[in-house]
Amino acid sequence: MDVKGILEKVREGKMSVEEAQKKFENLPYEDLGYAKLDLHRSLRSGFPETVFCEGKPDEYLAKIFETLYRENGEVLGTRASERQYQLVRALVPDITYDPVSRLLRAEKIQKEKTGLIAVCTGGTADIPVAEEAAQTAEFFRCRVERYYDVGVAGIHRLLSKRENIRRANCVIAVAGMEGALGTAVAGLVENPVIAVPTSVGYGASFHGLSALLTMINSCANGISVVNIDNGYGAAYLAAQINRLAEKH
Repeated sequence: MDVKGILEKVREGKMSVEEAQKKFENLPYEDLGYAKLDLHRSLRSGFPETVFCEGKPDEYLAKIFETLYRENGEVLGTRASERQYQLVRALVPDITYDPVSRLLRAEKIQKEKTGLIAVCTGGTADIPVAEEAAQTAEFFRCRVERYYDVGVAGIHRLLSKRENIRRANCVIAVAGMEGALGTAVAGLVENPVIAVPTSVGYGASFHGLSALLTMINSCANGISVVNIDNGYGAAYLAAQINRLAEKH
């Protein structure tokens, strides 16, 4: 809960001064010993702290989710496994898990989604990374449209969706293999394009390195590039762009 929310609860008589004081004692972060949870990140950046689940010890992960959910009323986790979902659900019953994107989400109900972000993929094998991006952007209150399997091997598929994609405030282009989708999209739209290389491809793709090099060497203007398979990072940047666009 942020400072404004706490003060409003005190004013409305829903929280005592003593309870509010205890809340403020945890500012600007809550120290769990093994983790220092940034409870006021949304006040600074507009979005709450997200949990990277992969590699975290079970007891740490569960407590981190429980604390963030208690304080923020929602929580997002990336790169989670089915086993981690079951672990977290014991403490946060409202948590949901999507095995495609590997996202754990507990959200405030009836979120109003604004603006528009288009998420495109070169092929269906890129969808897990694309869904990480799309669902993260939706968690951050962005309206998202998906255009999957529109890669350059059949460029007419992309061209048939060109007018729809051009309406977006920002486009996320997700592709493996040679990673040409970002350049193709950037040549068709006037708004920013975020290219996401994926680790999809045969041996010489070097687990996404070839797509990454193609994207950062693109001759098209208006492209930014995130790390290999980093759908979350692309969504965060796209959400920032979308938020700025909707302010004007």
